[in-house]
Order: sequence, then C-alpha cells, then structure tokens
Amino acid sequence: MPYPTRTPLGATDVGQQALNVLYQHRLISTQQLHQMLTPHHTRAEYLRRQLHMLRERGLVERVGRRAHGQTDLLWWLTEPGSAAVEATGLLPQRPYRMSPEAAAGPLQEHTLATVETGLAFVTHARTLGHECGPLDWAPEIAHSYRDEQRPGEDLRLIPDAVLNYIHISGPQRTLLTFMLEVDRTQMTIARLAQKLHAYAAYQRYVPQPSPGRGPRPTRRTATSPAWRSRYPAQTFPRILLVLTGASPERLERRIADLRGLCAADPVLTAPAALRVGVTTLDRLRDLGPFSRIFTPVLGDAQPADALMRLSPSTVKAPAA
Repeated sequence: MPYPTRTPLGATDVGQQALNVLYQHRLISTQQLHQMLTPHHTRAEYLRRQLHMLRERGLVERVGRRAHGQTDLLWWLTEPGSAAVEATGLLPQRPYRMSPEAAAGPLQEHTLATVETGLAFVTHARTLGHECGPLDWAPEIAHSYRDEQRPGEDLRLIPDAVLNYIHISGPQRTLLTFMLEVDRTQMTIARLAQKLHAYAAYQRYVPQPSPGRGPRPTRRTATSPAWRSRYPAQTFPRILLVLTGASPERLERRIADLRGLCAADPVLTAPAALRVGVTTLDRLRDLGPFSRIFTPVLGDAQPADALMRLSPSTVKAPAA
C-alpha cells in the first residue's frame, strides 16, 4: 500500500490514499485510480465502494467523461475533502480547487492525459523494480524567471507536471527529475516551440541580488542559476513532451515540424542545450520510459530513452 496515512472520518487506507491522490492531481478516472492504488485487485469494485463511501460523506464528487465512447466516472475532491487532506499535514498545500464546471469543462481530457502520463511511469517502475508512486509527480508547478529577450518582465514557466523517479541498478539509487509537457494537438507547433524557449530561458536565469549598498555585483556572477535551488542534481531536468489526441501519422508530422522549428532558435541550439525528448502517449504506456521511444527535439533524431541516452543497454546506471 503506497503512502499509508492517518484516515479522516473513518476512511479506509485506500480511501485516504484516494483522497491524497485526488488532492494532488485534481481529476482522475476510476480506472486510473485503480491502476494507482489497487493494481493487485483484478477488478476495481473495492475501490469503487470506497469512492462511493467518500462521496456519501461529502468528501468527493464525480462527473461523467466528455469524450465520445468513454463511460468511466471522473472524481475530484470537494472543499471538505480538500480540508480533510490538508488537516493531515502530509502534502504541500495547493490553492487550486476543482469545481463541477471545471471537472466537466474543456480541460478535462488534458488533465486526464497528464495523469495518464505520470501513471505510465508508475506502472513501468513497478515492472522494473524502480520507485515512482502516485504522489511522485505534481501538476502545474510555477517557476519564476526572466528572459533576456523580454527585459523587465517577470515571467512564469509552468510545466504540465514535474515528476521524480528513483532508478535502481543493483545497490545504486539515482533520483531523476523530469519536466513533462502533454500535447493533445490543441496547441500550435509554434506555441510548443515557444514553451521550449521558455525552458531554455529558465535554465539560464540567474537571479540578481536586490540593489543595496556596496559595489554593484558583476553580471552573471552574483548567484547560481535559479533552478539549482529547486533541483539540486548536477544537470537540468530532462524535458519530455508526450503527444496524443491524433493519429500516429499526424503525431509523427508534429514531431518533425517541432524539430525543424526548434533548430532555427539560437537559444535552443546554444552549447548548454536542453535535453528534450518527444514521444507519443501510446508508446510511453506500451513500452515504458526507458525504451528508445523518444525522438530528441534538438540534434540527431536517433531514438533515445527518457534520459536522452541513445543506447541505454550500454549504460549501467543513469547520470542524474
């Protein structure tokens, strides 16, 4: 059982875990919750009973899925449900609250696709003996930065999710961090390229000390890059783009177009280039992140794994 916690209002362990996961990810289908929390059960009946019990107590609510042909119910926390999770003090508090209108709204499928992306990492971590659980990724974490091309503006980079993963190889445990972007073909290729430009700007951003007495600090020598205070690993997190919502042929064309557009951006092709890979949600679910399913957005198009290694079988352990 992942993440056992104190249970509010007499909820079972699975019920509490469902509350925590719904708090973190906002909107999740019954089947996704089943894969996260009760994969050892053949069917999701036990989980469904727990969800209906939580609904009777006013902690969760549900809505039908908008997509054509989908019959699964989607669940989110009510205000009392959010308060119950926050009272345990076990998760970072988030101001976002789901509403019936938002749960049934046009962002429903994007939210579910982001959950499905994280779930693919969880599922394959179980198979590989690695560690990644339902709370090891968080959606829409804001990163403040400034861009040299837009002086004077305070900007925010908001990945669809930031995921932590512990890769285990013998006695060696390596903490990996991935920034995830999910595209359901709702965004233009130009917008996707602009988002990657924002990542490059954030990677380079060095916050300057507040003006005060004493000599003016030398430009770019005042402090470390902002990302190092949040991600203490030696390298900037890998950025993974996951495409869905269209035919495989159309998604392949989007990948080629994105590579071409990014190759023309000098910020993205600078020596301290980002490590960015793009794949489809179907490949990620079917083959897992450590198969060679990612096409590098920058440089050689030879397929790589999630660490941007071209030949993962020749590497004993990943570099952080």
